[in-house]
Amino acid sequence: MPEQPWRNPRPAPQLSEFQSRVQTPPALIKFWAWFPAIFWACVIFFMSTDTFSAAHTALIFEPLLHGLIPSLSQESIETIHHLIRKSAHFTEYFVFCLLLYRGIRGGRTGWRWSWGLTALFIAAVYSVLDEIHQAFVRSRTASPYDSLLDSIGAFFAVVILFLWFRFRVPKSEHVSEN
Repeated sequence: MPEQPWRNPRPAPQLSEFQSRVQTPPALIKFWAWFPAIFWACVIFFMSTDTFSAAHTALIFEPLLHGLIPSLSQESIETIHHLIRKSAHFTEYFVFCLLLYRGIRGGRTGWRWSWGLTALFIAAVYSVLDEIHQAFVRSRTASPYDSLLDSIGAFFAVVILFLWFRFRVPKSEHVSEN
């Protein structure tokens, strides 16, 4: 082969040499971090439709409760049904805030107050928007108390996240103890 001084004398790098330095694009990490929160927001929106109104959920829960505990009065069954519906508000926004924190955190690790408070703020705003949506659904009623209950569920999620990151033992300490 004739002399080619313009060519680089070093051999071409192999894939394994630089593959460890190539990172997943941040946009892809951010999308996958946000996907569960977006999906859960859609679930919340769907649960705010006529399908999950008190009249429709009563058709499921009241016969179920009466079948499980036949001695319950109708008033007790209605109270339990009401408590189930209110605990659903708390639970769906608890989960939503956890997923929002995951999305905000992205590929990073650890706890930051700014991430937790941002997740809480987004969940609270979404709960208000959810109640506004329910105001336009004929079989639903909008209630600021439901929005407050949603926000309390999100607040508890932030508290649990803070405690989790504050008091958990890192994996490296588990390994050194054994």
